Amino acid sequence: MHGTNPTQAPSMRTLSGLDGLFLHLETPETPMHVASLSVLELPKGYRGDFFEDVRRLYVRRLPMAPVLSRVLREMPLQFANPVWVQADEIDWGYHLRRVVLPKPGTQAQLEACVAQLHAVPLDRKHPLWTVTLIEGLPQRRVAYYFNIHHAVLDGQASVELAKLTFDLTPKPRRLARTQAVAAVGTSGEHPWPGALVAGALRHDAEQYAKFAQLLPEITRTIATVRRAASAHASGESAAQGHMFAPRTPLNVAIGAARSFAGVSIPLAEVHHVATVHQATVNDVVLATCAGALRRYLGRHGGVPDRALLAAIPISLREGPATEFTTQATMARVSLATDIADPVRRLHAIRDSTSEAKASMGRMKSILPTDFPTLGLPWLLHGLATLYGQSRIANFVPPLFNLVVSNFRGPPVPLYLAGARMLRYWPMSIVAHGLAANITVESYAGSLEFGVITASNAVRRPRQLSDGLVAAHAQLMNRSRR
Repeated sequence: MHGTNPTQAPSMRTLSGLDGLFLHLETPETPMHVASLSVLELPKGYRGDFFEDVRRLYVRRLPMAPVLSRVLREMPLQFANPVWVQADEIDWGYHLRRVVLPKPGTQAQLEACVAQLHAVPLDRKHPLWTVTLIEGLPQRRVAYYFNIHHAVLDGQASVELAKLTFDLTPKPRRLARTQAVAAVGTSGEHPWPGALVAGALRHDAEQYAKFAQLLPEITRTIATVRRAASAHASGESAAQGHMFAPRTPLNVAIGAARSFAGVSIPLAEVHHVATVHQATVNDVVLATCAGALRRYLGRHGGVPDRALLAAIPISLREGPATEFTTQATMARVSLATDIADPVRRLHAIRDSTSEAKASMGRMKSILPTDFPTLGLPWLLHGLATLYGQSRIANFVPPLFNLVVSNFRGPPVPLYLAGARMLRYWPMSIVAHGLAANITVESYAGSLEFGVITASNAVRRPRQLSDGLVAAHAQLMNRSRR
């Protein structure tokens, strides 16, 4: 759970241990924000200033989403996680920007523009989000890039936040305060250093107490997992049988520059493939990514003999996101890239994800999203900086080859300030040793794939996104037989 202490003033909210990690591991080469790129269609005959319309919408709705007006207050000497407080004021000139693409405003120009935006870390003096409106596209279209720090929320919580920003009809609705998550506190808060230190000590004391209470359950769960592992010892999956993933051109130290490509695949076709092969949509997504990676690596260094391993986020939430915070963990699954046949590969992935979900289900109740943080900020940030500068990622074997995330989004079209959203491509984080990230979200009958890469490792992510389309076509063709 989030690190809120009931004895603290309601205006002061300590970051959870997991949220804090995204702050402490951030460096200039590895910004830790997530984002989305939407392509919107303006109404016919529109003659207004869409940027000003979006600005007015945000000004009206900010009170409904206090998560967008909270700012960090650092601990003295950064000896523990900072706290959230409400900002003195919102600098709209920082948070809302506009960019005009040069003619002709192509998809390639849009993707290059967004890649540059995604490479810039957020300024911690402000609430950790920005919006950039990108004009200059043809056919009454405008793009909307929104980014927010992963310390603020996870992928599932971002879906909930979108419900406060977007509408189901062209006419923006009026939001009641009951639709908003409770505010953190009043604006203009400046807790004195003694209160920050006392709050950090209380937070860590609570976490140690929770750990002591969970210890019997942790012991029982670990014993159960060990028994299950022994039962599967004779037929281990690729993800279980190897501690490390095979090395590929994706698993290197990265620079600050980013590249991006977005692609959309009909959701009905993905459902058809899943039904034919008794798989889930997520299994088909992973199989599609595996096919794209085989195609890409076949042209860049060769496909490894061992299967690539993907890290997939798994939500630890019991229900809808009622708190804007990170409540997720990672599981490793085999992408079965050592199997050439796309159907056999899908079946192997289906089995691998089933095992991963079973293991994670057993562990879910004891996996922490909060933990003691005294001494961690300066230590972790120092280690992250040293890890990047030393280029160690070029030599150590990777635990996994890339991150693939898949979220369920809205099934119907959404609108922003009267403009209809045509496309919604999510974007996430790359890091040293993980130069590619594929994030997927369903939207209005499509699966929207956002491919973000470090430019020094993958300069043309369009090769990966084209591979996604080709891999999906392969699965569809085989599923019609």
